[in-house]
Amino acid sequence: MSGGAPSLLIVDDEARILAALRRCLRREGYDILTADSPLEAMRIMAERAVDMILSDQKMPGMSGMELLSEAARRCPGAVRILITGWTEAVPRDELEALGVKALIPKPWDDGELKLTLRRLLAEGP
Repeated sequence: MSGGAPSLLIVDDEARILAALRRCLRREGYDILTADSPLEAMRIMAERAVDMILSDQKMPGMSGMELLSEAARRCPGAVRILITGWTEAVPRDELEALGVKALIPKPWDDGELKLTLRRLLAEGP
């Protein structure tokens, strides 16, 4: 993590979800970056290091797990978190193998999300 605000990359193909997450987290002290596709997220990761990645699971072209797997190679120091409306469809052992630190259900609870991100950032990758 750099000396400034920790960077948080939020990836979701739904603009309203990106906006809601940004609104929820805007006062938490993060440098918030958003991407509306996995390709956009990879472009951002190629340009700069990020401290945390919060990715949706179901997106066109690439799943969140695939993106977080790629993120592990591109930004190995980043905390990786998956958010999905389909938590029961995500194999927990695969999350663990990919080093994904948390699985956040949609719809999320703002307070729980804030606490989880703070805790995970403090713990590190």
